[in-house]
Amino acid sequence: MYHPSPVKGKEFFTHIFPSRIHNLQNIKSMYYHITPVSSNKKTGPIPVTTTSADSCPPSCPFSGGGCYAKSGPLALHWDHVNRGARGGSLDALTVFIAGLPVDQLWRHNQAGDLPGEGEKIDVKALAKIVQANKGKRGFTYTHKYLSKRNRLIIKESNDQGFVVNLSANSPAHADELADTGAGPVVCVLDQSTTKNTTTPAGRKIVVCPATVTKNVTCSTCGLCARSNRSVIIGFPAHGASKRKASAISNTF
Repeated sequence: MYHPSPVKGKEFFTHIFPSRIHNLQNIKSMYYHITPVSSNKKTGPIPVTTTSADSCPPSCPFSGGGCYAKSGPLALHWDHVNRGARGGSLDALTVFIAGLPVDQLWRHNQAGDLPGEGEKIDVKALAKIVQANKGKRGFTYTHKYLSKRNRLIIKESNDQGFVVNLSANSPAHADELADTGAGPVVCVLDQSTTKNTTTPAGRKIVVCPATVTKNVTCSTCGLCARSNRSVIIGFPAHGASKRKASAISNTF
């Protein structure tokens, strides 16, 4: 069973940025949508959230093409969140998370990234999410790892029990991110990949079980919610833009 850290929310990250945390506010309102029980076949019946697209960093190579969230029903839903037609405040999100049952698995951001505009991570906002997650098993993914500052924040989040996976653009890139030690790593694979493989440095890549195994979902797997795992999880490019995503993975 998960045991919460004794670190309080107001103390979260202050040992990293003690003099700047009060300045790290959202520049403008972001919207957070809550789906209490997902109907997605791969996710399974767990809570999932969506954050408005202003949270996504411009450095993500899939922002210009290849992002699975920019097509299909999810794209329509995300557009509503971006316009504020769906979703609500950060406080509403954290109240929901804090009210989840102990050990509840949940996914933050089926679309969107960590709080904060563009490349920035809003430390105060993330600290609220981390605190609300105490005793739960929340996990998410991020492309906001280019700066040392962000990597320190991501590592702290992982140490405090809110699992932030670093999203690599290819197996070779996964090696680079794994070497940072900031957290567990996932990567995009060619759309044709169905079997486990390795990175150029020899790290094991486990193809997401929900994509290749019948009757397996995030709700029954939970591998992405384990910050101490040794393997990299690979996601074969999927969605309407899977060819573009594959091309990025094969050349990055």
